[in-house]
Amino acid sequence: MTEEHMNRARLKKGTDVFEIVIDPEKAIAARHGKADIREALKIPKIFSDAKKGMLASEQRMQALFGTTDALEVAKKIVKDGDIQVTAEYRSQLREQKRRQIVEFIRRNGVDPRTHAPHPAQRVEAAMEEAKVRVDEFKPAEGQVQDILKALRPILPITFEIKDIELTIPAQYASKAYNVVKQFGKILNEAWQSDGSWKGTLEIPGGLEQELYDKLNAVTHGEVIAKVIKVN
Repeated sequence: MTEEHMNRARLKKGTDVFEIVIDPEKAIAARHGKADIREALKIPKIFSDAKKGMLASEQRMQALFGTTDALEVAKKIVKDGDIQVTAEYRSQLREQKRRQIVEFIRRNGVDPRTHAPHPAQRVEAAMEEAKVRVDEFKPAEGQVQDILKALRPILPITFEIKDIELTIPAQYASKAYNVVKQFGKILNEAWQSDGSWKGTLEIPGGLEQELYDKLNAVTHGEVIAKVIKVN
């Protein structure tokens, strides 16, 4: 395994350095108790310099960790050390985070002039034009507000929550109800005496057209929909 493809976790104790070669996703999961350390380790050994293949001194491990068991030491390195990843992995993580941010904005954002959603391609183009930098280690939702500030001079956008009143004919009600549940929070609902369904759905503004498209496909255009509130 070359240095360029070596992801490591590193812990320094005084002048001693202890390193392990890891799968970064599984190491991060192990740090939070969501994966076994065995899954995170690419090589089940403790190094003083993983790049050079130099193993750590068992004597120093015993003195500093109270054990020479590689798995036990690895747990402490993952928990308390630094997780160092390759440029390739950073790039993959950044692209994944960028897609999450685009999807979040697409789902929630609309053009304030028309209240129509912005397609993902339009959001992506605006991010590129604004030269938005995505932080691969910061949660996607935690970056959205700063990114919106950068986008607004290029792409008029605001986040809206819409309450939509829906009436679905009896012959389509059961199938369409499953669609409705996937899009948001049902605020109120009632099954009518003729078997039709009527209710109010709260959804992110960017999903309005997608909701209509899917319900129209199921009901052959016979759904009745009306926006009754915009927040």
